[in-house]
Amino acid sequence: MNVTVELSDGSTNCWTPNRDELAQWSQVALQCARFEQDAELSLRFVDEAEGKQLNLDYRGKDYATNVLSFPMQMPVATDDTRHLLGDIVICPAVVSGEADTQQKELRNHWAHLVIHGTLHLLGYEHQDDADAEIMEGLEIKALQMLGLPNPYLVG
Repeated sequence: MNVTVELSDGSTNCWTPNRDELAQWSQVALQCARFEQDAELSLRFVDEAEGKQLNLDYRGKDYATNVLSFPMQMPVATDDTRHLLGDIVICPAVVSGEADTQQKELRNHWAHLVIHGTLHLLGYEHQDDADAEIMEGLEIKALQMLGLPNPYLVG
């Protein structure tokens, strides 16, 4: 399985991971979810104002959030057999602030949120306890595969 990440890096003063790290984190999430086809997803970094507007428009929440996922209705295969999964929008300023507040390593927090967003593209949710347990289990497994700590125990 190969993952292609299309990156739209908006202007930000915050540290952001490189394309290879982003692809690796997404790939590990897909492996944990047993998605074995080649895949493509889009990652876009936004500032807090745009993050707030997107969160308001799509979730009815009037604040900037760390990650938003916009899955395709159904993974679509392109001519070269890659499945288009959807778009992930990340607000680096929110991610950085959360890492500081939660006393987490910034890179580890980024990895967690990219994995989280990728799982959302596959349809995983955390609206109720049963779904949250499944999704968090996949996140923890993916992070362990990367040698990173359980984010629900850190901070």
